[in-house]
Amino acid sequence: MKLQSFEAYPFVDGGVCAAKGFRANGVCCGLRHQALTEEAVSEQNLAANGVTEDDAPKKNDLAMICSDTMCSVAAVYTTNQVKGAPIQVTKRNIADGKAQAVIVNSVNANTCNADGEEKAAAMCRLAADALGLKDTDLVVASTGVIGQVLPIEPIAAAMPALAAGLSYTGNSEAMHAIMTTDTREKEVAVAFSVGGKNCRLGGMLKGSGMIHPNMATTLTFLTTDCAISSEMMQKALSDVVRVTLNRVSVDGDTSTNDMVCVMANGCAGNTEITEETADYTVFRDALHAVLLNLARMCAADGEGATKLIECTVTGADSEETAEVIAKSVITSSLFKSAMFGADANWGRIACAMGYSGAEYDVNLVDVSLASEKGSICVAKQGYGIPFSEDAAKEILLEDEIRVLISVGSGNGSAVAWGCDLTYDYVRINGDYRS
Repeated sequence: MKLQSFEAYPFVDGGVCAAKGFRANGVCCGLRHQALTEEAVSEQNLAANGVTEDDAPKKNDLAMICSDTMCSVAAVYTTNQVKGAPIQVTKRNIADGKAQAVIVNSVNANTCNADGEEKAAAMCRLAADALGLKDTDLVVASTGVIGQVLPIEPIAAAMPALAAGLSYTGNSEAMHAIMTTDTREKEVAVAFSVGGKNCRLGGMLKGSGMIHPNMATTLTFLTTDCAISSEMMQKALSDVVRVTLNRVSVDGDTSTNDMVCVMANGCAGNTEITEETADYTVFRDALHAVLLNLARMCAADGEGATKLIECTVTGADSEETAEVIAKSVITSSLFKSAMFGADANWGRIACAMGYSGAEYDVNLVDVSLASEKGSICVAKQGYGIPFSEDAAKEILLEDEIRVLISVGSGNGSAVAWGCDLTYDYVRINGDYRS
């Protein structure tokens, strides 16, 4: 998948370690070994993680990110009524807008457990002890199977080595530790300038299934050395997530553990951003550059997916109307299945638009399908038009498909991202726990 570049925000290496003063690490503490017994190893899930059965117990499952200094922090969380215990603990810990480190495990979501908050708080204490911090300085997160008790013993045993191994180049180790059915790393970092100071903002994201555009889509951790208040960072994060991660869908399911967290340590040395100035706009746009690309990566790596689908709606009476239409199209199972089969069945697009609840004139709808192989118009003014099925199939066989919809002459527009629906999605989720 190609990164979408922005001229003023060049890409740099390092993910969550790209910004000054951030270290990261990931280790295997044994949660995966407990989850994947020799008798119950899932070939599909192992393949999705890029490991063999022999390698499975060695996969990282515990990650840490730590700043050299205290950070301003902002976060957004799932809107699912059932929320993972780590979210509740994190909310309390960062109520003062401050944090210095992140501790996160995969394999087990620590959700719907009677002792869930106790275990999440214990993870914070263990990490704080290893780092010499207060336990309230920690952001804690978990991802994996819901409804299974999280064993704290392997986490406790691994914590000293996890903290000791923190490195300014440890982003990849941390990235691998948060992956579940993800098949590839999802990291992005950009450079930018604020007040004459060179800054960086980078992040990592895990997410492949149980993803729906209803906040916040995944576990996403972002770091920056730009100095910005927690209030301004919260505003920027909420605004940017709405038009990036909140417009991604893989399967129509909103996770219980979704979280996006940003930490800013100010090590770049700029004057702290405390108002909506030009510097704030620069920071917000840097955040947009990173989250837009992470959102596209998330959609492209949907469970079992073979294609990234980007749906752009223009000409609507408002951005909200365009967003509702775009989201409806990329979440349609019938449309997603058609894209898997490279079938230019535009009627499925019209159907998804029609039940979206958005108000628009069906007689003004134009639809085109595009990829690197070209573009083809399949509908004009609400009606299908003749087109070459062979040309359409060639366009739709590419791994990045664009759906271009116009619904009139209004100023409202929106983009949403999804993926095709394949046989492998059912196989992966048919034995997810094993």
